[in-house]
Amino acid sequence: QVQLMESGGGSVQAGGSLRLSCTASGYSMGLTCLGWFRQAPGKERDEVAVIGTLGVTRYADSVKGRFTISTDSKNNSQYLQMDSLRPEDTAMYYCATAAKVAGPYGGRCGTFNTWGQGTQVTVSS
Repeated sequence: QVQLMESGGGSVQAGGSLRLSCTASGYSMGLTCLGWFRQAPGKERDEVAVIGTLGVTRYADSVKGRFTISTDSKNNSQYLQMDSLRPEDTAMYYCATAAKVAGPYGGRCGTFNTWGQGTQVTVSS
């Protein structure tokens, strides 16, 4: 059974840091695209950071330069290092995976369809 489990959320003051972890079981993360998403109350779920095909990363404009996504194949885990946190970063954070779809230029990520249960991040001003 494929499962993702997040950890590392919590409450911090603005300017602080948190590191989220996501560990997979039932499959190898190295074979898929990896992503972090977040959803604030009353808002839609948004993409935060993704490691796509060929290991290329992309970030939401709002977190560029502050957040870093990474992966550890040995531990079958992915991480989101969050620095210089702001109150607007407050949300439930989810890790997710998507199949890699073959194609030109290294292919693309399919739909993110395997999700963790989420971990809450709260940033106070």
